[in-house]
Amino acid sequence: MKRILLVSHCVLNTASKLKTYDEKSASEEEGLRKEIVKAAIDCDVQLLQLPCPEFLQYGSNRWGHTQNQFDNVFFRQRCRELLEPIVMQLMEYRSNPKEFEVIGVLGIDGSPSCGVKYTCKGDWGGEFGGREVQKALDSCTLQSGQGVLMMVLEEMLHEKGISLKMEGLFAPEPQRALSMLL
Repeated sequence: MKRILLVSHCVLNTASKLKTYDEKSASEEEGLRKEIVKAAIDCDVQLLQLPCPEFLQYGSNRWGHTQNQFDNVFFRQRCRELLEPIVMQLMEYRSNPKEFEVIGVLGIDGSPSCGVKYTCKGDWGGEFGGREVQKALDSCTLQSGQGVLMMVLEEMLHEKGISLKMEGLFAPEPQRALSMLL
């Protein structure tokens, strides 16, 4: 039986990630990402890559965003459009349970799109002029909650009667991501 894990886009393609200037944090996440990919290969788990709505919407030279900015009808609709072929693939795999087992979804905690347990929220938006930029930056914090892509994916799966375990890759809590492969 083939075991299949859905993974956020940047688990397999870090070129799609937002530029980072926090080398320590990026290094820890990169180490865990590599460990997850190697473990998936060693455990013979197939990886189904989710789309990256942020890259597809804003490209590689984008600013960081918050979940508050993405949680709107337009971004949610775009996520739904991007996820439709993924949900169809899941339905196909699940239609043959003797050959395939979809074991879950691995997101990226801290992401405004792909966070599972944690996402980035804050009073971020509008023009820079006429406001205290540092105050806006300081309002952006890691908070409990899902990113918008993961919220929409969970809604779409619920509509199809599918329930999957969801975890986030998060360097301070590596065991959560690794548990998806066991």
